[in-house]
Amino acid sequence: MKIYIYAKSGHAIGLEATRTCSAIASKLKEYDPILCTCDFRAGAYAKEELGIKKYVSVDLLTNLPNIMQRGDILIFDSDETTDVMEKHMKDFCSLLYKVGEDTPHYVVDNNLFKKNLNPKFGKTLFFGDDDYNNLLLELTKNSSKKQINLLLGHYFFLGNETKLAPYFETLFTDEDYVNTISNSEFLLTTSIQSCMESIACGNKPVLLFRKDKSYNLKFIENLNLPTINYNENLDKIVIEFEDIISSYPNLNDIKIFDFKPLVSQIRKKTSSYNNLNSSNI
Repeated sequence: MKIYIYAKSGHAIGLEATRTCSAIASKLKEYDPILCTCDFRAGAYAKEELGIKKYVSVDLLTNLPNIMQRGDILIFDSDETTDVMEKHMKDFCSLLYKVGEDTPHYVVDNNLFKKNLNPKFGKTLFFGDDDYNNLLLELTKNSSKKQINLLLGHYFFLGNETKLAPYFETLFTDEDYVNTISNSEFLLTTSIQSCMESIACGNKPVLLFRKDKSYNLKFIENLNLPTINYNENLDKIVIEFEDIISSYPNLNDIKIFDFKPLVSQIRKKTSSYNNLNSSNI
């Protein structure tokens, strides 16, 4: 019996689910979970930077039965399913968990993102891991250089860093993600996941709504997370960002999700399977 964790990912999607699922995998590391991503690069990145031990590339959620066996355990973060699909998945898996329903939608790996009392960087922009339509390049047109760093996304087009460099103080690569999020006192980001990681480090994030993304508005409101509506000009966005951080609001407490019952269910299921196999030897 194996545990698979599926994260929808890709150059036009980003790594939001990959980062969340990697954090969930860290809580289940004693069971040697396998991360499944939609493209090889996402899995390789998760192994190099996010503590994943095993990964496999699966282009679609519906192709998971090609690598899984009946009775395996699956945790998935994806909007690809229908009610009918989920019924079949429950019949196929001994345990099935959906991120956002059976677990929180955003999970932070506290082994990577720890409280940091002395962040080294002031302000950083993280536009997300994907920018297939070059929205950030469009934002910099007719803008001046800003006193803010830029954390490049994993799927940014090769050569874009040269075009973006004149508008920012320092550019950090995607390999610097954990260190940059941990050390940026004020983070302007389009990702709720990176907001949660920033908060875990004791920093102060502001969420920028991208026009090509959807957001959990109720979650944002409950957290009292400050936000900025998308604007076609970087100058205006940064001015609003600096106004917010000059009097940063108090965030509401985050309810800590207890993973112990989930881990206990998995432990019982895997123990029963192992005992049954031992008795058949």
